[in-house]
Amino acid sequence: MITHPSFTVEPWCLRENELNLDLLAQSESVFALSNGHIGWRGNLDEGEPHGLPGAYLNGVFERHPLPYAEAGYGYPESGQTMINITDGKIIRLLVDDHPYDLRYGRLLEHERVLDFRTGVLSRTARWMSPGGRTVRITSRRLVSFTQRAVAAIVYEVEPVDGPVTVAVQSELVANEQLPSLQGDPRVAAAIESPLMAEESFAQGTRLRLVHCTDRSALRVGAAADHLVEGPESTRWTAQSEPDVSRLTVTADLAPGQPLRLFKFVAYGWSAERSLSAVHDQVDGAVAAAVSAGWDGLVAGQRAYLDEFWAGADVEVEGDAQIQQAVRFALFHVLQAAARGENRAIPAKGLTGTGYDGHSFWDTESYVLPVLTFTAPEAVASALRWRHRMLPAARERARELNLAGAMFPWRTIDGSESSAYWPAGTAAFHINADIAMAAVRYVMVTGDEEFERNEGLDLLVDTARLWRRLGHHDADGVFHIDGVTGPDEYSAIARDNLYTNLVARQNLMAAADVAARYPDRAEELGVDDEETAGWREAAARMAMPYNETLGVHEQSAGFTDFQHWDFDATPPEHYPLLLHYPYFDLYRKQVVKQADVVLAMLQCPYAFTDDEKVRNFAYYEALTVRDSSLSACCQAVLAAETGHLRLAYAYLAEAALMDLDDLEHNTRDGLHIASLAGTWLALVGGFGGLRRHLDDDGKPGLLGFAPRLPEALSRVAFTVQTHGRRLKVDIGRTRARYRLVEGEPLTVLHFGEPLTVSVDEPVDRQVPPGSVRPEPQQPRGRRPEGLPSEEEPHEETPD
Repeated sequence: MITHPSFTVEPWCLRENELNLDLLAQSESVFALSNGHIGWRGNLDEGEPHGLPGAYLNGVFERHPLPYAEAGYGYPESGQTMINITDGKIIRLLVDDHPYDLRYGRLLEHERVLDFRTGVLSRTARWMSPGGRTVRITSRRLVSFTQRAVAAIVYEVEPVDGPVTVAVQSELVANEQLPSLQGDPRVAAAIESPLMAEESFAQGTRLRLVHCTDRSALRVGAAADHLVEGPESTRWTAQSEPDVSRLTVTADLAPGQPLRLFKFVAYGWSAERSLSAVHDQVDGAVAAAVSAGWDGLVAGQRAYLDEFWAGADVEVEGDAQIQQAVRFALFHVLQAAARGENRAIPAKGLTGTGYDGHSFWDTESYVLPVLTFTAPEAVASALRWRHRMLPAARERARELNLAGAMFPWRTIDGSESSAYWPAGTAAFHINADIAMAAVRYVMVTGDEEFERNEGLDLLVDTARLWRRLGHHDADGVFHIDGVTGPDEYSAIARDNLYTNLVARQNLMAAADVAARYPDRAEELGVDDEETAGWREAAARMAMPYNETLGVHEQSAGFTDFQHWDFDATPPEHYPLLLHYPYFDLYRKQVVKQADVVLAMLQCPYAFTDDEKVRNFAYYEALTVRDSSLSACCQAVLAAETGHLRLAYAYLAEAALMDLDDLEHNTRDGLHIASLAGTWLALVGGFGGLRRHLDDDGKPGLLGFAPRLPEALSRVAFTVQTHGRRLKVDIGRTRARYRLVEGEPLTVLHFGEPLTVSVDEPVDRQVPPGSVRPEPQQPRGRRPEGLPSEEEPHEETPD
């Protein structure tokens, strides 16, 4: 999309300068607004035409049966789907009785701008009606970061070439008609009319609807109030039906005489509160929004984002697309999490219903690392949601005859929703992903209260699962059998390397934190014998390695499998999961997404530099990147192993995943983890940031090993740690470390300790990189921007 002529490349906004109906569904995703609690897709104000109408509340879903050809013990009985709740953004317009519909009349101008600094989506249009009258329409909308339950719109219509009579219909609409399903497992299950009416109200300028879901029994309320500015002829009426509550404003307008409507919308939901309680909740929230007014909401939005960008911005010189893309990415990552307040961060955020609105391990492994260094309060919130799900995870572990807790592979409310157990139940690594996200958060923030309470609970229950799941063999080596790692083209393996390494970190961290808080450990029934067992399992953890090839195995025996025939695989057969049976994928050497490469990123000190080089080259030739989770990891390890040009190509792929719709499913919502991966590739790859962990889960200094590719002349970023803000400014040959805020801080530059303070920045030279032949990818799967397979390339030192 960003390469489409309708879109421009600008550093602080996403601008579409003409409407292209062929891109409508994709543009609805990229122009979506959210605060982590409310999500509004970037639908046109008038509601139609649309690709996928969408208004969402984090945690609101409906259950549906999960059918099985053959039932099995432990299979989840019901699935969960995020539903389209009451849509409060619809404002319809009639001009002399002609509906403002861009498929009719003549659209003379149309522009939409999403401003990353203000958090406001603006739209301007000039339209000639079928009756020949031209009007100018402008609208601005926001989903508030400061008032969590509130969204707002200001809508204005003005005649251009003669008097007109206009009618503006501001609506709350439930049970909108959705498009039909497609044959893609990544698309959500559509549930027709999921909301049952309980109350509808319209009086004066106020509207309200309250509905309840059938199976999940969630009550959802939406209220709206309005301010109207127009000529003396302006009149309005309100009416309501079970699924629609509407304010209709009419006016006779002359050129230069606008009609302006301010719409304030509030949402609330509960599984427990009564109808009257939800009713009062949304009425109160909308009254607070009206009191703040549009200008007040905009000012609060700007102040919130000013504070965020001061601690999170990434500056890129040399590639304007990447500069725009990283700010687009950070803005949407923030939107997915900012006001979630102890709720999940779905894989698509609140931008669409892809993957049914479920949260996966993506959150802890890709999104939370970024937020830990840029918006740590959102990380604590997301982890507290996992903590609230511990009772369900413990029950799931008992159901599977395991100890501790077994977190679900995909979920909204904490119960397992994956109907395919090899890529669901067997993907036990999610337990360690959650545990290590908690450890990372504490390491970077120093939040000891969280560590003592929620952190220790999470670590103990996840460690108990690993100790029960694995076993020691006759030689004392600890194995974890029958698991699925990050690569979903391999399943039910023995000793998946990634799983074993993160489990090892999990076990060691649990033992260490239990030792720091013995009173709390005692409350949880943890004793010295149990922690000794965790340490022994961690120390004796199996690490599959092929001595002949000199590489780590993705899982035990993986390198003995037959290689996938990439030469016989046509380009149109990617992603492979849509064209080949899983049993064939599972028995071949083909990798959907980074697995061993991700292990080297998450557990960097478990590998020597030479092992990283050999491992990266070996798995590069097998990885087809049929997942949006892969490119950013490959970017980081490509940079670390000296392949800066390749790392830059992978950065572009991660950054443009949605802006260029690279996987052809942006229509269903944004790939939040890949967006987060843009930051990981720039800061972890070219900045060389490594987190506060060694392979045993022990804390260390914050370290950097910066080096830029030829295409970039400068990258600068800010990270937050222990109440400090550190800015790292990387050039072609030198790097500067400057403390923006806080007490002096010691960091590592290529292993050299540096102490920086607000008054004393430190400059250091960037040493030249290594010279190595660039590794090859599977035929037809090289990232864009690199020569074809027939044109080998050797890296040059920078």
